[in-house]
Amino acid sequence: MSLSEVVSQELEQARSICSTYGETDPHCRAAWDAVEEVLAARSHKAPPTSLDIYCEEYPEAPECLIYED
Repeated sequence: MSLSEVVSQELEQARSICSTYGETDPHCRAAWDAVEEVLAARSHKAPPTSLDIYCEEYPEAPECLIYED
């Protein structure tokens, strides 16, 4: 699951919880804290390198293969 999907899921959950319990309820505040944490994680994610982009397009290229012991 991508971070964007997690953000969408957390947003939906926060809206649902806040509509159920009310905006001032601790459950609502905790739900929005979870949204903020996911957004912070997404903003701290490093942008893909040129090798990352290449390997997404050509996963079978020798440069992209991962060998295990």
